Amino acid sequence: MGRLLTQLELLTELEPIAADNVNRHLSMAKAWHPHDYVPWDEGRNFAAMGGVDWDPSQSQLSDVAKAAMITNLLTEDNLPSYHRVIAENFSQDGAWGTWVGRWTAEENRHGIVLRDYLVVTRGVDPVELENARMIAMTTGFDPLAVAKYGTIDPSEVPDTGFLLGVAYVTFQELATRLSHRNTGRVCNDAIADKMLQRIAADENLHMIFYRNMCGAALDLAPDQAIEAIALTLMNFQMPGAENPNFRRYGALMAKHGIYDMRQHLEDVVMPVLRIWKIFERTDFTAAGEQTREKLADYLAKYERDMLKFEERRDRIAARQASKRDSAPLTTTLR
Repeated sequence: MGRLLTQLELLTELEPIAADNVNRHLSMAKAWHPHDYVPWDEGRNFAAMGGVDWDPSQSQLSDVAKAAMITNLLTEDNLPSYHRVIAENFSQDGAWGTWVGRWTAEENRHGIVLRDYLVVTRGVDPVELENARMIAMTTGFDPLAVAKYGTIDPSEVPDTGFLLGVAYVTFQELATRLSHRNTGRVCNDAIADKMLQRIAADENLHMIFYRNMCGAALDLAPDQAIEAIALTLMNFQMPGAENPNFRRYGALMAKHGIYDMRQHLEDVVMPVLRIWKIFERTDFTAAGEQTREKLADYLAKYERDMLKFEERRDRIAARQASKRDSAPLTTTLR
C-alpha cells in the first residue's frame, strides 16, 4: 500500500486539474442578474412604510411550494458556513482560491433572488422567514463535522478535509439542483419556474467542477478518496437539516416528488458513482476494496429501506383514498 497523501500534497498535485476546470467553468457559466427574475411591479409597502403587512391570503403558492421555497432559501442562506468549510479545506492560492471566490459569488445570487421573489410576491410570511434565517445562520452547518459521526473514523486518514469536502459537495450540488428544478414545477408560476431553472443551471455547473475534482482525486489517491466518498454517503445530510421545520417540510417535499429517497439514490448518488466507475475500478488496495464493500452494503440497505418506505407510503395513500371513496355523500334539500 502506498503512502497516504497529506491534504497539502493532494491540493498541490491536483491544482493543474483544478485550473483546467476553473477555466472550463468560466467558459460555460452565463452571467445573469437576480433583479431580472423578480416581478417588481407586484411589490408594495409593508406596514412599517405605511402599507399592509403579510397575510396568508396574499400568497399564491401552495403549501408544498411554500415549504420547498423556504427550505431552498434557508439552505442557500447558510452560504457563509459552506464558504468557511470550502476555504479552510481547499486553498486560497492559485486556482483553488479563484474557484472558492467565484463559487461563493455565484452561490450568493441564489439567496438574493429567492428572497426578493418571495418578499415582492408575498409568497411566504417575511417575518417568519427572517426569524428562520436568523436561526439557520446562527446554527450553521458543517458537513465534515456531520460525517465524523460515521462508521469510518476520519482521524485514521491524515488531513481528510479536502476529500470529504469535495465528495460531499459533489452530491449536495446535484441534490440541490434537483430540488430547485422540481420546486419550480410545483409553484404554478412561470416566473418562479424560470428563476429556479436558472439557479439549477448554476448548481449543475458547480457539481461538474466538484465531480471532476473528486474523480481526479480517485485517480491520484484511490483508497483515500473512496473512504471519503463512503463516509460522505453513509452519513449524508442536506445542508438544510438544521433549519426550523426541516423534517416537516422535507416530508411534504418527498410526498410531492420534489426530493425523496428514490430520487436521492437514482438521480443523485448512482449517476455520480457510475461516472467515477466506483464498482468497476481495479486500483484499490485491500483496504480500499473493504471500504467499497461497505459502501455496496450500505447502498443495498438503503434500497431495501427505500422500498419499505414506499410500500408503507402507498398503503397509507390507499387507505386514505378508500376512506374518501366510502364517505357518505350529503345533500341539502331546499
